[in-house]
Amino acid sequence: MPSYNAPVKDMMFLFEKLRDNKNYNELQKYKEVSSDLVKDILEEAAKINQNLILPLAKAGDENPAVLENGIVRTPPGYKEAYQKYIEDGWTSLSCDPKYGGQGMPKTVSAFFDEMLSAASLSFKLYSELSIGAYNCINHHATDEIKNKYLPKIVEGKWSGTMCLTEPVCGTDLGLLKTKASEQSNGSYKITGQKIFITSGDHDLTENIIHLVLARVSDSPAGTKGISLFLVPKFVVKDDGSIGPRNGISTGSIESKMGIKGSATCVLNFDDATGYMIGKKDKGLNAMFTMMNLERIVVGIQGLGISEIAYQNSLAYAKERKQGKTNKTKSTNGADFIIEHADIRRSLLNMKSIIEGERALCFWLSQQTEVSLYHHDDKIKQEASDYVSLMTPVVKSLFTDLAMEITNDAMQIYGGYGYTKDQGIEQLYRDNRITPIYEGTNSVQAADLVFRKLSNKNGDIIDKFLKMIKSETNYSNEKIKPFIKDFDYYLDVLSKFSKWINEKTKTEKDDVSAAANDYLKTLGFVSIAYAWLKVLEVSFKDYNENKNFYDDKINTARFYFDKVLPRAEQHYKSAISGSSNIMNFKFN
Repeated sequence: MPSYNAPVKDMMFLFEKLRDNKNYNELQKYKEVSSDLVKDILEEAAKINQNLILPLAKAGDENPAVLENGIVRTPPGYKEAYQKYIEDGWTSLSCDPKYGGQGMPKTVSAFFDEMLSAASLSFKLYSELSIGAYNCINHHATDEIKNKYLPKIVEGKWSGTMCLTEPVCGTDLGLLKTKASEQSNGSYKITGQKIFITSGDHDLTENIIHLVLARVSDSPAGTKGISLFLVPKFVVKDDGSIGPRNGISTGSIESKMGIKGSATCVLNFDDATGYMIGKKDKGLNAMFTMMNLERIVVGIQGLGISEIAYQNSLAYAKERKQGKTNKTKSTNGADFIIEHADIRRSLLNMKSIIEGERALCFWLSQQTEVSLYHHDDKIKQEASDYVSLMTPVVKSLFTDLAMEITNDAMQIYGGYGYTKDQGIEQLYRDNRITPIYEGTNSVQAADLVFRKLSNKNGDIIDKFLKMIKSETNYSNEKIKPFIKDFDYYLDVLSKFSKWINEKTKTEKDDVSAAANDYLKTLGFVSIAYAWLKVLEVSFKDYNENKNFYDDKINTARFYFDKVLPRAEQHYKSAISGSSNIMNFKFN
């Protein structure tokens, strides 16, 4: 089984040194969240993830969730761990104190999400969608529904799901068939089938609150006629107590490549009682509140799995002997594989990407909070635009790179990496879903180039480029070589953005073919931007902790020398166009 040590030191470095966003620091909401408090939270989070949840990863893989006589049973140890998990208040970390939450900022909850993803993604998924459901209900439901459902969700006694996908539609939700019939009391009867529902049924909570997309009988076809409904597994009485079973049954659970401990369900809704959330025919608007935040969290899943893969690869490379290095002085025996240049390259590739992603995620968490709570509407909108732009990037790039990192981890382990004994191949399998669910990475790339970039006539990317240029105009001479490289690739991104904008008007197939390349170019440059923020602190405070900052500087140097050039490779590949692709004859 892989080991795991939560990177609390690196997380605290970001929290203490990179809270440099003026708009974020103007938020009154988090003035009392001190470094000491955050450190205490993260250290306790590390303990529960390392000691209690990490062993569940192997347990869930070897003894998956099962459906028995209509009841979904979670793997051994899950119920006991979940009880401890909610008793310690981890489901309430970022929730509003009004409903029993602790009111911690996204900058803190994102760190916890990373730890939990590293420890056991399967276990994490049982509570993850609950937070998404909480956010959606909190933003769009009536006060009556909020007061009735949110306290139990925050407490962890009830969980939540997101029910979108059907046999006839995944991404193309306009095709959905699930129907909603209005009743005389204002409720609705929901009938239809949903598939691939994460944590759709299980034995961990007293109730499960499903958020279901459906179409009212008199609503138009397509996405314009979709509404959102809250449909509980057990009907909730007026006094908040649990009533009879609703018209929801579990048809089956999927047998999957990875995340086997997570119950991925087919759910049948047969005249199930539901309540509309938000406005009629505006269900997608409400659901996207949940989906967009969830997509960022999926990116963090990739980051967490990358971190545990790196830690174990590094430890193995330090103890495994194989072959002789070019500079060996040994006359017999073999050298530790960490002395081989290619192994060191793989490890530094992992490390530079992971630490850059974590820094970018911290910046994005600040932007998310500003977009929600800043007193100035203009500043809120600008932050919201940045979050919108970066959401598909974080979701897609972080998960794609996690596939690269877990693959390299298996390679470092050699034959042992291919066996189940070490647990490394499970990291690869568990991560494989992350580029797929919550909108495939291809869909994310298309959304970026066709919707996000064209929104407001391309103004968002222009603002972003100007912002990161102005924020990285540091005066320290030691950082200037990094800025010179950054400016070069920033120019590449600018040229790529203009090319996308022009091709959108003339040849959309070119844009479609280039979408994934563009997303990665934007992502690699954005991570470099985050690294510059780290470097600015590292050079300024160097004498405070020379060893720590030397590590940061040298890791950043690898990223700029070996990883960032991928941005230009993607650009050059993309601008070759799509004619060969579209004209090719598949026999």
